[in-house]
Amino acid sequence: MKKKQIYMDYAASTPIDPRVIKTMLPYLKNYFGNSSSLHDFGTESAEALETSRETIAKMIGADLKEIIFTASATESNNLALKGIAFANKEKGRHILISSIEHDCIIESATWLHRQGFEVEKIPVDKYGLVDPEVVEKMIRKDTILVSVMHANNEIGTIEPIEKIGKICKTRGIYFHTDAAQSFGKIPIDVKKMNIDLLTASSQKIYGAKGAALLYVRKGTKIEPILHGGGHEFGMRSSTINIPAIVGFVKAVKIANEEMKKENERLTKLRDTLIEEIKKSIPRSHLNGHPTKRLPNNINMRFDSIEGESILMLLNSQGVAAATGSACSSQKLQPSHVLLALGISPEQVHGSLRLSLGRWTTKEDIDYVLKVLPGIIQRLRKISPIN
Repeated sequence: MKKKQIYMDYAASTPIDPRVIKTMLPYLKNYFGNSSSLHDFGTESAEALETSRETIAKMIGADLKEIIFTASATESNNLALKGIAFANKEKGRHILISSIEHDCIIESATWLHRQGFEVEKIPVDKYGLVDPEVVEKMIRKDTILVSVMHANNEIGTIEPIEKIGKICKTRGIYFHTDAAQSFGKIPIDVKKMNIDLLTASSQKIYGAKGAALLYVRKGTKIEPILHGGGHEFGMRSSTINIPAIVGFVKAVKIANEEMKKENERLTKLRDTLIEEIKKSIPRSHLNGHPTKRLPNNINMRFDSIEGESILMLLNSQGVAAATGSACSSQKLQPSHVLLALGISPEQVHGSLRLSLGRWTTKEDIDYVLKVLPGIIQRLRKISPIN
């Protein structure tokens, strides 16, 4: 008998929507030309690329020449931080990032520190929120970049991006936001939100892996980190992945069209899951902000047990979940995001992330609520940290 399978790790990666696959197929079979080639095959691909660029630009209030397609959010974030740093090092070498950024931001900043840049981390409160006033106080004359993610991948907290961006704009400092988790889930207007650079990813919104973007506001002084044929306005040399980009755009269209209705549905499921876990499992706590959070994110911690054990037992019951971010879930170190909230290392290790998505049903929620309390009770009975 086949094991029941429930996917609750949408924050790590989403399945490709069948509508996206259908859109991609012609570009995998028929329109396969290199978009840099001058013959008809290349022209067809180039036209698809520019149409894709224009469509995404309109959806976030940008100009089409401000959209740079990349292969991943990690690449976009690397380009944002390293590109801004090296293009503006004569102005200053001070960079601010939040203490709960994704590993690719933290590691890029750490690498820049080794190259002679000074990186400071902006603290967050117990909910994971950045205080814009703290950002303003930390800005110096030699600050060249502030990077604060739009919504956190682990705890789902949504940051006051517009206020932070306004401060940066007033002070003449570039502002970057990693919107990989929020893009396609909550509205984004780069002009209104005072964003100079924004990262988004296809594989987080039911598109294919291998496509992402970096929005770069016109006039931004930035250096490329990949050199070659000068693709993407000279900002990202590499053969363009047309099928993945076409699919990315279709995924964005679907997300925008269904956002309001889907957010209402997911928020209801999310809140039900949070409240019922609290009711049915003693000494359980919500990580992140209770209301200023993504509609699909639940991050709970359970006293006296380890998250890895919860994951394995949930998986044995057919439920896929996460403990911390998927990119670092195989590490033994406690999550830097949860530690930044002031949670003790012991409590951090007892945290579980359940992220919902397009195919999550009420029956899925009910099933998790049926099996999770027993798992927690079983683990607490054998736990050495009671």
